[in-house]
Amino acid sequence: MNTANKITLFRVALIPVFVIICYLPYGWAQYAALGVFVLASLSDFADGYIARHYNQITDFGKFLDPIADKLLVTSAMCLFVEQGRMPAWVLLAVVAREFAVSGLRLVAVDNGRVIAAGWSGKVKTACTMVGICLMLLLRMDALDLAVNAVILVTTVWSGVEYFVKNHDVLNPEK
Repeated sequence: MNTANKITLFRVALIPVFVIICYLPYGWAQYAALGVFVLASLSDFADGYIARHYNQITDFGKFLDPIADKLLVTSAMCLFVEQGRMPAWVLLAVVAREFAVSGLRLVAVDNGRVIAAGWSGKVKTACTMVGICLMLLLRMDALDLAVNAVILVTTVWSGVEYFVKNHDVLNPEK
């Protein structure tokens, strides 16, 4: 197993640690959860850089890396929904977009085409990660509303962009 894949597995292992810390009733737990989330988020950039820079791209990494990212973000957003800090429909929009884009990519691969991550998807990921960090750090209604809005807008924007740029993949005649 290469270094990039070990870092991805480390990120997966951090997800239950993050969730457990979020439920601890201590004042410091909020900061510890933020630290774990930041570490997991940074590991996403690290494993991608290492995989590309040192030619460690594997099918295992291609499979597990996006799942790890989605699990990390979804776990944080589920906690915010449970705390009443995020409407469930915002989380549903994020999950629906992920399923839709994953489905589009599966159809594309079946047709011998790879849909690479677009710029808007990278912006969505960065905005989501930063927004979640801010929500973990600060508990303010106005901040929650702003972060929810940014996550929703970037999620919809990137999802629409994937489908507009790749609409030919879903040819109803095939």
